[in-house]
Amino acid sequence: MPPFVPDLATVLTFALASFVLAITPGPDMALFLARTVAGGRRLGFAAMLGASTGLVGHALLAGLGLSALLAASATAFMVVKTVGALYLVWLAWQAVRYGSGFSVDASGVPQQTFFATWLTGLGVNLTNPKVVMFFVTFLPQFVDAADPDASGKILFLGFFFLVIGIPTGAAIILVAERFTAFMRSSKRAMRIFDYSFAGIMAAFAIKLAFTQSR
Repeated sequence: MPPFVPDLATVLTFALASFVLAITPGPDMALFLARTVAGGRRLGFAAMLGASTGLVGHALLAGLGLSALLAASATAFMVVKTVGALYLVWLAWQAVRYGSGFSVDASGVPQQTFFATWLTGLGVNLTNPKVVMFFVTFLPQFVDAADPDASGKILFLGFFFLVIGIPTGAAIILVAERFTAFMRSSKRAMRIFDYSFAGIMAAFAIKLAFTQSR
């Protein structure tokens, strides 16, 4: 087995932790659902592709040791959480002001493009408090800091998270599309979804703002 691959017990434990994280409601999941209801599977998968691209960035940062820098530097941590909180608040305001992208009457609202959805998924994931804190504080716990191959193992586990997250996200998208017809048939249901989406984003913004570095 290559030196950068952790032992089987560690991989299995990490896989379970990753699955729990992936199915826990948060900004990424809320975005997948909103975009799938908005434009079907195409936009849902675009959002997931953007989030997956963000996960690649998290994995690279963790492998290169920058996640440790965020954990150790109060200034760096403050910048990350401030930008993340403001971005999530902006998304919440957009959902309340314009709808979360699936209004029946779409006049005056720009059509969501694949690239724009990918970019939103990327931004939400990069500032998702669950993912940030997972890579900064939780992921390193699966690797011994004294291990000479620690960076390689962290990088491996970071990319392995994608192996768990992508199928899980795809399943969420496939299930979400079943609700598209119902959501579009009820303006009230759509508005409830808009406010729910905004509420989730705002709640995670507050959570991120009050998160303390170690």
